[in-house]
Amino acid sequence: MQSLGELATVIPVTGSFTDYAARFVDESLSFALGWAYWYLWVTVLANEYNAISLVVMYWTDVVPQWGWILIFWAFFMGLSLAGILVYGEIEFWLSLIKVISITIFFIVAIFISSGVIGPQKIGFKYWDDPGAFADSINGVANTFVIAGTLYAGTEMVGITAGEADNPAKAVPRAIRQVFWRILIFYVGTMFFIGILIPHDDDRLLSAESKTAQSPFTIALSDAGLGAGASLINAVIVIAVISAGNSSMYVSSRTVLYMARNGKAPKLLGRVNKAGVPWVALLFSNLCACIAFLSVSKAAGAVYEALITLSGVATFIVWGTIELVHIRFRNGLQAQGQSVEDLPFKALWYPYGTYAALAANVFLIFFQGYTAFLNPFSATSFVISYILLPVFVILLVGYKLWNKTKWVKLAEMDIWTGRREGFGPVHDEPLPKKKGVFRKVKRIAVG
Repeated sequence: MQSLGELATVIPVTGSFTDYAARFVDESLSFALGWAYWYLWVTVLANEYNAISLVVMYWTDVVPQWGWILIFWAFFMGLSLAGILVYGEIEFWLSLIKVISITIFFIVAIFISSGVIGPQKIGFKYWDDPGAFADSINGVANTFVIAGTLYAGTEMVGITAGEADNPAKAVPRAIRQVFWRILIFYVGTMFFIGILIPHDDDRLLSAESKTAQSPFTIALSDAGLGAGASLINAVIVIAVISAGNSSMYVSSRTVLYMARNGKAPKLLGRVNKAGVPWVALLFSNLCACIAFLSVSKAAGAVYEALITLSGVATFIVWGTIELVHIRFRNGLQAQGQSVEDLPFKALWYPYGTYAALAANVFLIFFQGYTAFLNPFSATSFVISYILLPVFVILLVGYKLWNKTKWVKLAEMDIWTGRREGFGPVHDEPLPKKKGVFRKVKRIAVG
């Protein structure tokens, strides 16, 4: 995020890291990265269709799973066609609802764990039996791709920078907020879920599941808060709608950029009078229909496969962003430009950037090592690593077909897209009247 923040602040363009890859490395890398990023969000969208169909079936199974997927497919399509202003307004209110709900859950979880609410005092007993780490190191490896999928979207700040009024201030502020949002809402949620229910609860989603309950719902139900369980289930539906809405936005805008730059069919670049890329939206939503595979097979198995694919795609994208950042810094040096003139400088460069690149490469290979355990799982192996040869084929194929060349440092375009007035920019201190509540609001909902 620090690397992308530096790039997006100085060169805030709509194509973001896909554009940077073409300018700082090679057009072929931009092509492969763009399609990998689009695929990431299509699989995330398919995940959301699968997830929301399972969550809604907590209340009723009168409508089959495929019916719920079809209903929300049409709903997301209609929502996305409403335009960017509607998207932004809806995302604001959905985010506010999520933040308030998660905060209330944290408070209730403390009461449940301490025995104030519910039939028993739970404490940390589930960390002893069945244990805090399921399947030891193997479980940790499998969890990395889930974490990668859940954290996908943090890089969206780079895409929205091109539309920001003042990216020199907006982007660095958003980068800093990401850390606190992950720490409070992601890590905090996992902590409370981990102490309230055991990881081997039969009601959780597994590879054999056709339906499943969320861990939030299970925790509240076991504490005797049936009404609260239904309420939190509704909040989860809202959260999935928010994630699906974002998936439609990012996937369509990515393919729109690709189409306008000759890396996708021109048809996908068409927009309506309101500027909505309706062809790209329809194309992305149709591809997300892989979610219907969950009807013919165990929904849990399909969900796990989609999670793995999107997680690996996330690591590929993040690793490429680090590579692009390294090339950008090298280009600055080769062209005699001072790093001090950057409005935002990545923390701990170069060590942090190289460490992040190495970590993403490691995670790409480590996440699927359980496929090699006895007995060898061909299915898990293919799901875990199929994106690697596909990415290489896209890169090499585009390079050979279009005869693209590696960008030389001295010829690197580090100027196009900069806005006037760029130079060292420091955040102005907040007026004293902006208290703690104002700061919390900015971290929570932006």
